[in-house]
Amino acid sequence: MNGLNWRLMGASRGIAGSISPEQEGCFLCRSESEADWFVRMNNTGGTVDVWAVEDIDELMLVESPEGYLYLPATIPPSQLTLIRADIPPQEDRW
Repeated sequence: MNGLNWRLMGASRGIAGSISPEQEGCFLCRSESEADWFVRMNNTGGTVDVWAVEDIDELMLVESPEGYLYLPATIPPSQLTLIRADIPPQEDRW
């Protein structure tokens, strides 16, 4: 596993269906409800995973123009724990 790295997005679409990274960084959530919102937003047609990230300096987080927080750095596998895997697309996204 490569950890979380927006540079490796390649042919995979972002969770919102984007074909390139929205920001040069990794979007992070502060709550389970915010993570659930991103899971519901998934319009890639595929499954998604939710990861917990450890040892992040919250002062390093940047707010995107859309109001979401991201870390302008890659996150190594050693800081990740899989919380939920292979969540199917949601029927009632909105």
